[in-house]
Amino acid sequence: MIPLDAVSKKFHEVYGEQPLIVRSPGRVNLIGEHTDYNLGYVLPAAIEKSIYFALSPRTDSSCSVFSLDMNDTQDFTLQDLHPSTNAWTNYLKGVADQFRKRGNAIHGFNCVFGGDIPIGAGLSSSAAIEAGLAFGLNRLFELNLDKLSIVKLAHRAENDFVGVQCGIMDMYINVFGERGKALRLDCRTLSHKSYPFENDYISIVLFDTGISHALASTEYNQRRKECNTGVASIMERYPNVMSLRDVSIDMLEEFEGRMNSTIYRRCKYVVEENSRVLRACATLMEKDMRGFGSLMYETHNGLSNEYEVSCEELDFLVKLAWDETSVYGSRMMGGGFGGCTISLVEKGSVEGVIKKMSAEYHRRFERDLKAYVTLIGSGTEIVSAGEYAAVSGSL
Repeated sequence: MIPLDAVSKKFHEVYGEQPLIVRSPGRVNLIGEHTDYNLGYVLPAAIEKSIYFALSPRTDSSCSVFSLDMNDTQDFTLQDLHPSTNAWTNYLKGVADQFRKRGNAIHGFNCVFGGDIPIGAGLSSSAAIEAGLAFGLNRLFELNLDKLSIVKLAHRAENDFVGVQCGIMDMYINVFGERGKALRLDCRTLSHKSYPFENDYISIVLFDTGISHALASTEYNQRRKECNTGVASIMERYPNVMSLRDVSIDMLEEFEGRMNSTIYRRCKYVVEENSRVLRACATLMEKDMRGFGSLMYETHNGLSNEYEVSCEELDFLVKLAWDETSVYGSRMMGGGFGGCTISLVEKGSVEGVIKKMSAEYHRRFERDLKAYVTLIGSGTEIVSAGEYAAVSGSL
C-alpha cells in the first residue's frame, strides 16, 4: 500500500472523518554544502519521497496524533506544550507551540502521518514533518500565512522546541520546491531562483554509508568558528566584508601566508563553493548535466581535502562513482563524517550501478550499503481538501 493510501485508511479507522490531506516532501541539496551559515548560495530540490498528513480540526485544545511509521499514538494539549522524551512528538508539538506563540488561533486537531522518506538518511524527514504540519494547520484553521512565514515558523520549531540549531534551507525547499526544478536559495536574502533539472534520463541516487555523524555536531560548530575567524581577519583590510559571501578568490589570496593555514583552507573551500553553485546553475540552463556532475566532484574534493568533513567511507563511494561512466557526478551530502553520497545516474544504469557499488562497499567495509532512488518533485501541497469544516476563533 502506498503511503498516501495507508495514511488515509488509518485516519478513517481511528477517527472516522474525512480529512485534509497534505503531502510534504524530503529534499536533497544538489550542490552548495556548508555555504548556508556563511550567507551564501545553496541549490536544493524537493524530491518525490514524502510524508503524508491526514488532518481534521477539533473544537477543544486536545491533539491526537498517530505515527504510521512508529505505530504509535500520542496525545497532548495546546495548553501544556513541553518537550517529550518521545522524540517524534516534539516535531509536531514544536509547530503547535510556534502557532500559539505567534498568537494564531488554532484549536486541537487529529492527525495521522507517515511516508517513505528514510529516517536518518539525510533527506530531511524532520523538516518534512515540521513544514508539512505547519502548512496543513495553516489551511485547516484558515490562518492565511504566506509561504515564507510558514518556513520561518517551522524553522523556529526545530531551533527553539526540538533544540537543533539547523539552517533554514530544509524548510525553505520543502515549502517552495517546484517539480523538475532546483532552487538556488540566497541564504542572505531568503529569496530564490528556479533552474530546470533534467529528470527524463537521470535519477538521483543516494548511497547511505551506514556511518553515524558522530563528529558532525562538534566539527560543525568548529567549522563555523573557523569561517568567522577568517572573516574577522579579512575585515581588517576590507571592512565592508560581512561574511565569506562577500569574499572573492582574488581577495582571499591576498591573505594566503598571513592567515592560519587551516583557516585559509576553510575559507577557500567556502568561497570556491559559492562560485561552484553559480556555475552549476549555468550548466543547468545549458542542459549540461556532465558539466554539473563535474562540479559535484569538485565539491567533494573540497569537502574532503580543504574543509575536511568527509570520511573514508564517503571518499570510497565517490571514487567508485567516478569510475562509472553512467554516473555523471557524485559527492558527500550534508554535515559530513558519515551519512550519504548523492549521485546523478543514467536511469537505465541505476540497478547495475547500485549492485556493483553495494558489492564493492561490502567487500571493503563488511557493511551493507543502502541505496535510495528518487526524482525531483514538487513542494508541500494539499492533496485532498476532504469534507472537514474549518474552525476559526480562539479558545
